[in-house]
Amino acid sequence: MKFENIPADIKSKSLKEAREEINAILVKLESKNVDLISTQNDYKRLIHLNKHMENLFKKKFKDITSKR
Repeated sequence: MKFENIPADIKSKSLKEAREEINAILVKLESKNVDLISTQNDYKRLIHLNKHMENLFKKKFKDITSKR
């Protein structure tokens, strides 16, 4: 699975929205009532959200450094 192919619904999220979804997924994954398929899907989504946030930070850093 390529994690570079971030789904469109994730790409459209702001940093705050992505962080909120990551927190919700982490709470869900930490609960004891999860099944394996759901956990796998949540983990994959978490990886995509993390990559999206990384891309947003890189873009913001590039914008800041180019203004110097």
